[in-house]
Amino acid sequence: MSDAALWTALADPHRRAIVALLLERPRPVGEIVEACGLSQPSTSKHLKVLREAGLVRVRQDSQRRVYALDPAPIAELDTWLAPYRALWNRSLDLLGRRLDETATDDPEETTPKD
Repeated sequence: MSDAALWTALADPHRRAIVALLLERPRPVGEIVEACGLSQPSTSKHLKVLREAGLVRVRQDSQRRVYALDPAPIAELDTWLAPYRALWNRSLDLLGRRLDETATDDPEETTPKD
């Protein structure tokens, strides 16, 4: 699995919806089709992209194909995103402190006047 394939797979909103469904539990193709409101051929194409990117795995259950998330690529994404998450958390913490400071600087300015 390449990073490009992973990002490409997740770039499509239908594939992200499928990933969200599979986060709840493994599902047969028919359930995915019904939940996403896509045609069976379209859903199968999306599942193929997700499978080739390593995001999902499939198992045969009698006549049904059941898809499940593979957590390893998601963990890789989480690791890659960690420094960015820390950056955002620091920025939001600074913003929160600044807003707290301005709210307590002059209570008269924030109090509505009649």
